Amino acid sequence: MDLHNPEATQQALSILRSGANFQWYLIPILALAVYVYFNEISKKNWRPVAAGLSLYMVHWFAEITNALIQHFSGHALWTVPTGTAFLILVGVGAELSLMFSIAGLIFSKILPEDPKMKILGLPNRLVFAVGNAAFFSVFEIFLAKTPAFIWVYPWWGALPVFVTVYIPFFVVGMYCYDWKPKTQKAVIGGLFAVNALMMIVFAGILGWI
Repeated sequence: MDLHNPEATQQALSILRSGANFQWYLIPILALAVYVYFNEISKKNWRPVAAGLSLYMVHWFAEITNALIQHFSGHALWTVPTGTAFLILVGVGAELSLMFSIAGLIFSKILPEDPKMKILGLPNRLVFAVGNAAFFSVFEIFLAKTPAFIWVYPWWGALPVFVTVYIPFFVVGMYCYDWKPKTQKAVIGGLFAVNALMMIVFAGILGWI
């Protein structure tokens, strides 16, 4: 098997959900993420909240899938072997997950008010989703050059990340912003139920991830 850094898998698994590396800075980061949501909720700005939560649910689905890939193949597509105060799953630390918890909400703030407005002849929601996905994919190139974030396979890089991870993240987040409340609740609630069930079964009962 052709791998960039196979030892990164064992390094990540050795700190998986261990409290040994805990740092107190996680507490204020968590508080700030909660504040971002409560600030919007206090103003009844439900659309940014929906954008944030929907992206976060897709994020969790991707991370659980990556952890399952590790279980069945021996190596995840990406791992976090070091640099985190608490590794939740093989490819995501608490800091990264908290960032994604508010990413959709933050980026919804730059969406044009009119969802029908075109940019270069394309729907503006799609343009912003693809643009945001491209920004994150390019930034991940830098992360992958650090010891804290590893692309394990040579064929896994910015382009497959862009197509299979970040485009789904931001397409769901940016489009959920305009959906009717009933649809927003169904999508967010449905994804939450799937993610929660997978975590209970694969992490809690079976201990696979």
